[in-house]
Parts: sequence; structure tokens; C-alpha cells
Amino acid sequence: MSARRDPLPPLNPTRVFEVTGRLLSISKAAAELSVTPAAVSRQIRALEHFLRVPLFNRVHGGLELTPAGVRFLAEIGPLFTALEIATEAVRPGSRGTILKIRSPATFAVRWLIPRFASFHRLHPDIDVQLTTSPAPIDLDREDLDAGFQLGDGNWPSLCAQPLIPNELVPVVAPATHAALTDPADLADATLLHSLARMDDWAQWLAAAGVRASNAYSGMKYETSLLAYQAAIEGHGVAIAQKALVAKELGDGTLVTPFPDTLDLGPHTYYFVWHARRRQSPALTAFREWLKAAVDD
Repeated sequence: MSARRDPLPPLNPTRVFEVTGRLLSISKAAAELSVTPAAVSRQIRALEHFLRVPLFNRVHGGLELTPAGVRFLAEIGPLFTALEIATEAVRPGSRGTILKIRSPATFAVRWLIPRFASFHRLHPDIDVQLTTSPAPIDLDREDLDAGFQLGDGNWPSLCAQPLIPNELVPVVAPATHAALTDPADLADATLLHSLARMDDWAQWLAAAGVRASNAYSGMKYETSLLAYQAAIEGHGVAIAQKALVAKELGDGTLVTPFPDTLDLGPHTYYFVWHARRRQSPALTAFREWLKAAVDD
């Protein structure tokens, strides 16, 4: 005789718990599930009755998970993701998934887009819609699944996956390289700035021990992308994130006149997604591809 198996929890209450546990809000869970808050509460009570353990504490201003609730949510979240993947795989005529992502323009052009083809080869069923903006990402208000953001990674509402090292280095066209033999020579050079990163030159010069009155003067461009192009055209010396000009440094289109680099540590580009929203299979696939691309 086979051993008796405990019954599985009822699927609908478990699904309702997964959404409520992610959002820690009955009203938000009701909106996501297109049901009433009362229906959400009933399903949670039914699951707690089945499990014979409370899953939430009702606190001022919302909900918090009990230790049992934390453990149960951690276990069932990946199961629902796997169920979505399995369902999509066998559904006849299923349409491709759309993943909406936003990025600063410089990072998109210099790092992301050159690598995009490999993602599409691996996941032809996922359509990535990429937009650009320098503004901070607000996934509670914007129609986005995730995005890329520059900062220290400390955003309470977001999960953040660090990407490239943020090392600053001066770059210049080869034709003007000979005029720069020492960082002090930059005092007489035309410095190229990004309006989005106006402190980069001042930080690098200070780290190199150069007292320069022109740390904030020179040519100013809307994005680093434009400043890099101006350097390629020979208009001056740009301060670059080394990882974003790796191709030009490799083929000699740009050169670094000095060995000095400034590592800004955790202040770098991150891939970010909502901390309280369950990841879709498409988002999980994109994150895994990003990790492999960074490690490559």
C-alpha cells in the first residue's frame, strides 16, 4: 500500500495568496486579479484554514507576512512562474510576449543594443520594446516591466541587478593624443561634458591630483553619447565610462591619454524591476540573459 499523501492546497486561494503576499495589499491584489477585496479576504481565510496557520498579520496601514507566510510565498512563487512557462509552451498558436524596458540612451546605444541580437536568437518569442529616457524609473506609474538605471542601487521599491563597472577615464581622438602627456595638460584642453553627468570631470581631476579651473567649462552635450561622438570627431577630450567606449578603445578610434582611472564603485548601471511584483517568465529570461552577457 502506498503512503498517504497530504492533499495539495486549493489552487485559487493559493494564487490569491501569492498576489497578496507580493503586494502586501488586499486592495491592490483585488485590482490585479479583477475581483473584489472581500473575495480576496475570503480566499486568504480559506487558505489559512486549510493550512491551519495564519499567513498575514494585519498591521496599521496594511499587511505583513507571518514567518509561515514568508516561507510559503518563497516556495510557491517559482511554481506559478513555472506553471506560466509550461502553459505558454503547450498553448496552440500562442502569441509572443512583449517586454517593455527603458534605458538611458547612452547605455542603450553603447552597451545594450550591440548585444541584443543574442537575446532574440535565444528567445524569438519575446518582443522587447526599448525606450530611452534619463529620468528615474517609476514602475508604479509607468507602463514598463523593468529598466536600466544609473545610481547606487538603493531604491526601496526596486530590485537592482548591477551591470558594468563604472570606471571614468579621459578619451580623445588619436590625432590630438600627442598634446596630452600629463593630466595637468588638461587645464589647456577643451573638455567635453554630458549635462546628465556634470560632476564626472571634476571628480576625475580631483582624484588625479589636478587643480583645474576648467573642470566645469568646455563643450556640453545632452548625453554622454553625444560627448563621445564629439571626442571621436576631434572636438576635445571626453570623460567616459570605460565600459561604454570599449569598442572604440579596442579599434583605436579613441585612445586614453593617461593610465589614471576613477572607479565610482557601486554607483553604476543597474537593471531594475518591481520589488513587490512577481516576475514574468519573459522578465526572468531577460535577467538571466543579462547576467550571462555581463559575465561574458
